[in-house]
Amino acid sequence: MNSASSRSRTLKTVGALGMAAATAVLMAGCGQSSDSATSTATSEAAKVVPQKQTTSPSASAQLTEDQKERKKVLDATKVTFDDAATTAAGEVAGGKLVDLDLEGVDDDDRDQSPSPTGSGSPSGSASPTGSASPSGTGTSSPSASPGSEGPVWVAEVAEKDGTVHTVRINAVDGKVIEARVDADQDADDKKQTADRLAQATQTPQQAAKVATEKKKGTVTSVGLDDNESGDGVVWQVDVVGSDWKKTTFDVDAKTDAIVREETDND
Repeated sequence: MNSASSRSRTLKTVGALGMAAATAVLMAGCGQSSDSATSTATSEAAKVVPQKQTTSPSASAQLTEDQKERKKVLDATKVTFDDAATTAAGEVAGGKLVDLDLEGVDDDDRDQSPSPTGSGSPSGSASPTGSASPSGTGTSSPSASPGSEGPVWVAEVAEKDGTVHTVRINAVDGKVIEARVDADQDADDKKQTADRLAQATQTPQQAAKVATEKKKGTVTSVGLDDNESGDGVVWQVDVVGSDWKKTTFDVDAKTDAIVREETDND
């Protein structure tokens, strides 16, 4: 009896130990499974997070202030250079276009002193008569943005004797806002303008065509000026491309050859 009882107690003890061991194994297995799942999730998350990319800035955010101004004005402009040139010339009997600028495309030229050379700047700051200036007769605006009437083409059209008329045209609907004779011209101014026109056998439209064949874009200014080389006269043509950068071409007013090209990267 004592021997059987001893064996029974031994078996019970072994059984208990076996169950405890099995429980420990199961618990260990569950712990490993939980840790493994957590580790896997953490690993997957780590893979995802580095792949997130910051939204890249828009194209407009990368433009300079000058480029933003050009875009603003040109987006609002509906009347092309050709149409504005035709309208302006039609306001003066027998008149010829000597300067045409889309006001507000560039305001830096407005800080330059007016001259009788008709520099063809895109702001209309210079004219063949030297009459246009931010504080002058009102042919240009000191603001770089379109005025209350929207963007405006500012033209200067000369009679045969060199008398210059300023014509302002709404660049949205093409209507003439103002047409008047520049009051501060003298005999020398008129003679200089007439002489330049006599030398220009090519029209401003032909010069604009030459410039846009070289660079695709929108013509924002054309003006008659002396050639920097001192030989003859040129049409200065400003073209704004799809990148909103402005390129100025000096086109020989007799041969249509491009004699100078300069891009403003601002």
